Amino acid sequence: MNVLWIMADQLRFDYLSCYGAQHIHTPNIDWLASRGVRFNRAYVQSPICGPSRMSFYTGRYVRSHGSTWNGFPLRVGEPTLGDHLREQGIKCSLVGKTHMTPDHEGMKRLGIEPESMIGALVSECGFEVFVRDDGTNASIYPGRHAEDYDQYLREHGMDGDNPWEEWANTAIGPDGEMCSGWLLENSPLAARVPKEHSESAWLTTRGIEFIEKQSAENPDQPWLCHLSYIKPHWPYLVPAPYNDMYGAADLPSVNRTELERQTDHPLMQAWMDMRVSQSFSRDEIRDIVAPVYMGLIKELDDQMGRLFEYLEKSGRLDDTMIVFCSDHGDNMGDHWMGEKDLFYDCSARVPLLVYDPRSQADATRGSVSEALVEGIDLTPTFIDFLGGESKPHIIEGQSLLPLLHGETPAWRDYCVSEYDYSTRDARRAVGVDQGDARLAMIFDGRWKYVHVEKMRPLLFDLENDPQELVDLGDDPAYADQVARLASLHFEWSRQHHNRITRSAGIIEKMTDNKEPPGIFIGYANKDELEEDGRTLPEHATR
Repeated sequence: MNVLWIMADQLRFDYLSCYGAQHIHTPNIDWLASRGVRFNRAYVQSPICGPSRMSFYTGRYVRSHGSTWNGFPLRVGEPTLGDHLREQGIKCSLVGKTHMTPDHEGMKRLGIEPESMIGALVSECGFEVFVRDDGTNASIYPGRHAEDYDQYLREHGMDGDNPWEEWANTAIGPDGEMCSGWLLENSPLAARVPKEHSESAWLTTRGIEFIEKQSAENPDQPWLCHLSYIKPHWPYLVPAPYNDMYGAADLPSVNRTELERQTDHPLMQAWMDMRVSQSFSRDEIRDIVAPVYMGLIKELDDQMGRLFEYLEKSGRLDDTMIVFCSDHGDNMGDHWMGEKDLFYDCSARVPLLVYDPRSQADATRGSVSEALVEGIDLTPTFIDFLGGESKPHIIEGQSLLPLLHGETPAWRDYCVSEYDYSTRDARRAVGVDQGDARLAMIFDGRWKYVHVEKMRPLLFDLENDPQELVDLGDDPAYADQVARLASLHFEWSRQHHNRITRSAGIIEKMTDNKEPPGIFIGYANKDELEEDGRTLPEHATR
């Protein structure tokens, strides 16, 4: 058995037709949903690329692995999916993006050379890299990688100092001028790169090449391939014909009210005042950017069709679990917000489709699960599917296999997501110290509570307010709900998050054996010692 784990970047769940979207049709992603289980309430552990992905790759909450923001290194020694799978003899490879930042200081302290075998795995979040692509390159963004894609573009006649920037992220204006994809006003223009050489198309090809190489060179070696796309993440620029496939008339209505804009919550006010939020709050910006966002999604769906056709023809649908998800969503002007950020469903809730090829999953094909699922559930799912043993003292997620097989296991009552906003402009606008710039979401399936350190909480009732437009956090009528959810947050905070070097089984054995061998504490005499089934060393008579 193998695993193909597909991750899109910044893809909203409600921009897929299998999740009910009416403004866009995604038939290929829908096809996967028809073959597996669509999880309807899946939440990421942080609505921002880096920490979300580190939670996916470790199966651990953000507070546990410590990589709380983009560019914050995942510390040396933090166990990853690759570490766990290699113990099982599984090859764990990357094709695409991870947003991983290596802990160079930690490696230096421990004498680990980055170029060594161990150093390479530590630097790449436990993955063996077939190809890495983070959507730009290290010459303009240290620690990011797009050199393989740059080389590919050059090989196909698209040269330059920075081909990714000059072709994938540049368009030609009406007068023949070069227009940067970083500027939102240029979004409707077609990227210079042809669609057959776009990043999404190239990564799909590389994913297929990985599978073919495995089949040819080592057919008996089980593998997990993380095929991780950088789109529909900004820059919002896409090749023709996807750039003008949709227009403002195709967009769903923006989800925001004037009441939200008039909030008395200082952090929410500061967030709406940030540049990216102000830009996406302008209709003229959303009306040109969101259609291109849809074009990027349509391009991705077309590539999924190409990929799934290959898997079907090659017979890989018979022995490969396929998972499709996103690392977070995109606010796209909803709630007067831009970018991802915060815990509204458009950002923190993600699509999650899981296809298990085995007969045990036949009963759930095409079904929808309402279980509260977290991103950290994928690592234990993969370990379980590939025949490994569970590690609940390390991995904080739960395997999805029982749900895929139609069982009704004991399951979580609430989801947790976290956000470190210490590097955001909003933090200084509200005068919060960087050490206190943290948020935590508790969602129990109806009530969404957001703990805001040093300020009042936010509260939304998704049963009566599914669009999350009315903040009840300061309404006395809902004080009991605030207290209940705050108690759940406190309960979660008190759990063991970092006792990962001893399993429960080992701890039980230590308890059974009382003190370590040769240590005798509290015994008054030899009789008491013998009652416990213990004996003194041979040289001692009493």
